[in-house]
Amino acid sequence: MITIWGRANSANVQKLLWCCDELVLPYERIDAGMQFGRTHDADYLALNPNARVPTLVDGDFVLWESNSILRYLVMQYGASSQLYPADPKVRASIDRWLDWSLSTLAPTERPLFMALVRTPQDKRDAAAIEADRQAAAALWTIVDRHLQGRFFLENDRFTLADIVIGTFAKRWFGLEGIERPSLPNLERWYSRLATRQGFKKYIDLPLT
Repeated sequence: MITIWGRANSANVQKLLWCCDELVLPYERIDAGMQFGRTHDADYLALNPNARVPTLVDGDFVLWESNSILRYLVMQYGASSQLYPADPKVRASIDRWLDWSLSTLAPTERPLFMALVRTPQDKRDAAAIEADRQAAAALWTIVDRHLQGRFFLENDRFTLADIVIGTFAKRWFGLEGIERPSLPNLERWYSRLATRQGFKKYIDLPLT
């Protein structure tokens, strides 16, 4: 059985758990990070010198970086699942969203999440929140336009791209106290994702 180190309220851990559910892949999860500590312990640093979560342990194989772990899980345990098809163009299109989520979406959305979820109301900077809201809305508008005429992000099927972007979409739609532009394609796609078992179990949770 594989082991996933990381707390259940981390988006980067949640997407791994969702993927495991789609693959019907058993795993053990060990709490680590934030209130659970562990990430700066010597045994954990031997696995992941970045002192971050998640980390995957599969026998004697250790891997960190969440999207790399996603790719590994599918290639190792779900090659026939169509979550990450072998066709180079389809795979590159999926990779595009996985890379974009870490390079562009997460850094833009994170300040908004931190301000509205993990900062006391009396310490929030309203002007900064509004600027961050506008920046995040612009990125979700890109996704909305891409979804025009599509059921899923790539290949007309549910893939790793939907897991990764869908995990961050939960934050966007779950944040309270902000105005969201009307993005009907994004909203329809998100509603489809919300029906999946893995989303219900691991993503559709209170933001903390």
